[in-house]
Amino acid sequence: MSKLKLTAIALIAVLIASFTVLLSIGSDIYREKPPIPTAFVATDGQTLFSKDDVEQGQLVWRSMGGHQLGSIWGHGSYVAPDWTADWLHREARAWLNITSQERFKQDFDSLSSEKQAGLEQLLREDIRHNTVIINTDDTTQVTLSRTRILAIEEISQHYLSLFGDDPKLYTLREQYAMKEGTVPSLARREQLNAFLFWGAWAAITERPGLDYTYTNNWPFDPQLGNTPTSSNIVWSILSIVTLIAGIGGLVWYHASGKHEPLPEPTAQDPLFFKKPTPSQKAVGKYFVTAIGLFLLQIFLGGITAHYAVEGQEFYGLPLAEILPYSVTRTWHTQLAVFWIATTWLGTGLYIASALSGHEPKYQRLGVNVLWAALVVVVLGSMAGEWAGVQQYFDLDMNFLFGHQGYEYIDLGRVWQVLLLGGLLIWLGLVTAAIRPALKNQGEMSPVIWVLYSSCIAIGLFYGAGLFMGKHTNLAIAEYWRWWVVHLWVEGFFETFATSVIALMLVRLGLIRTRSANAAVLFTTLIFLTGGLIGTLHHLYFTGAPTSVVAWGAIFSALEVVPLAIIGYEAVESYRMRQAAPWMIRYRWAIMFFVATAFWNLVGAGVLGFLINPPIALYFIQGLNTTATHAHAAFMGVYGMLGIGLMLFCTRGLTGQMQWNEKLLKGAFWSLNIGLAGMVFMSLLPVGITQFFAVIENGYWFARSPEVIHSPLVETLVWMRVPGDVVFGIGGLFMGLFFFDIIKKAIGTKTQTVEEGISTEA
Repeated sequence: MSKLKLTAIALIAVLIASFTVLLSIGSDIYREKPPIPTAFVATDGQTLFSKDDVEQGQLVWRSMGGHQLGSIWGHGSYVAPDWTADWLHREARAWLNITSQERFKQDFDSLSSEKQAGLEQLLREDIRHNTVIINTDDTTQVTLSRTRILAIEEISQHYLSLFGDDPKLYTLREQYAMKEGTVPSLARREQLNAFLFWGAWAAITERPGLDYTYTNNWPFDPQLGNTPTSSNIVWSILSIVTLIAGIGGLVWYHASGKHEPLPEPTAQDPLFFKKPTPSQKAVGKYFVTAIGLFLLQIFLGGITAHYAVEGQEFYGLPLAEILPYSVTRTWHTQLAVFWIATTWLGTGLYIASALSGHEPKYQRLGVNVLWAALVVVVLGSMAGEWAGVQQYFDLDMNFLFGHQGYEYIDLGRVWQVLLLGGLLIWLGLVTAAIRPALKNQGEMSPVIWVLYSSCIAIGLFYGAGLFMGKHTNLAIAEYWRWWVVHLWVEGFFETFATSVIALMLVRLGLIRTRSANAAVLFTTLIFLTGGLIGTLHHLYFTGAPTSVVAWGAIFSALEVVPLAIIGYEAVESYRMRQAAPWMIRYRWAIMFFVATAFWNLVGAGVLGFLINPPIALYFIQGLNTTATHAHAAFMGVYGMLGIGLMLFCTRGLTGQMQWNEKLLKGAFWSLNIGLAGMVFMSLLPVGITQFFAVIENGYWFARSPEVIHSPLVETLVWMRVPGDVVFGIGGLFMGLFFFDIIKKAIGTKTQTVEEGISTEA
């Protein structure tokens, strides 16, 4: 049996095994999720919060922006607090002061250290003890002590004022980048309190019979007894050992393998004289749309970043009244997915016809209809999210058309279903175009099948987000959300891109078919080995069982392994730009592939592993270290790759047209230098500053205004401006480049028509 077949069999085995583990862990999460009791009650039986209060409160949280305004269990945005950690800290302070006054007639801070230690021990015994009782009628209840209820009632008033428009908390709302009257309805704010309390209760209540909480002792707060578990530390160490062993094995494999010399390129560009089909020409509008969305994303990113300094204003303008932080951040993150996905969907439609040389009937119509549908979904979902955050919908209507509250899949359920429908239409169009190439058993069949399989996964796996219902337990919602974010965006798009690049380079005669087959299958095997189960590193502290820590730690370390030799890939790609004189046409597409390799190593590899081990993520989840990795990996890898693919396809669409190389050069260097500036001059230093704050005072402190709006952090936020400006200039260069192409294309078409009229005359 050939090595190629063995690799293919291994790949199938990895897929089966990985999804078996993922689904098994999912089953465990369903069984062991933090319960939502029928009622939280006082010792006298009076109900404080009901299950309906918690579930409706979750819908209120989602309607105000959810993850886009602060975070829950560490997942969400970074300017407002983590509501879990904030609630726990405030509840603990209230409990200690109430008890101190009752026992010593003094505030807690006035007590001796010995008395403080005694009260803190009593606090831990009260607040960590699990009092869930299952009644004979299958209802459940949690009994809370009198002192704890008094503390809850005290801080509930704080949140009722904070999410309303109490002028006493105006400054705090501004520091949190919250608009006035975030939740205007008092009844909704009371329900929101129930949900926030439940999230905090799960984070401090020990699992039955165990000495750690439902969230594996997250967030870090020594006063409350939330410190790293033994599993957290042990599996972190083993993950580092796995990483070193994996890198060693991969380097050995790479060094011992046979490296065939690159083929001699043909004298002429093998693709230059290929005339694009009608459906391929129609794909051009996808790329123009992507650039428009990219520019809008950059603009919104600048506004969102500025809100970290002026929470309700933009250089003095009261912008938050119209576009609050939760809306601009929603649009900024969602547009990142939309514009990058648009470039890749366009590439898939273009490359499918290029591979088969086949133009199915009505393919051009299908491409145009799909583009129109995507535009409707993008604009409709953005409008719905704005209306939802402005509280114009009731909670049920918000779920359908407004803001679902979950980062990266914020769009309302109707828009979500329509987007899935669009992806299925795309899959149908790709299938129709690529079918002849699938039937033809040629040398490139393995790569073509990997490409088509990734297209199937892209079309179907977005549907994982539909498994989250209106009242789905947050632990389960996070499980399915990361199926979408990690598997769909970070997983199968990666496989798709690897296959497309290999096919492009083979068609150009720059790499051998056999080498491409082996590289794609092996790279896909290595990636999916860690990438699928590695999804679990997002779920360490989301109410999942401890087994998630073990699986996630080891396999997220394996995710980084193939990135260790990514520099070799970058050098090889860089050399290809000069392989033949005609390669000048593809120079900047290749250069963006080189940038992708660089940011894969730095953004996904180095900065990704910075937050992957459980012990690291325990302290820095939801700090700006996460934003550092997100910007460097999402834009650096997927964004640069999307631009490279777009330029490659555009080269085929424009034929002999002379490109403005200066604009492309300016775009390439501005985007990369600007991205490096915002990451290393601002985001990473802010994250490290917060890291120290966590270690010294607890997680709540790192997310508090004392740190976020300290002179040092605000200075570092302003240090984003140079990088943001340079990056924005790069985006404008890309926009001008495509505007120049459109102008030249219109001019050429006009000239052709005039010449035809002249000839007829």
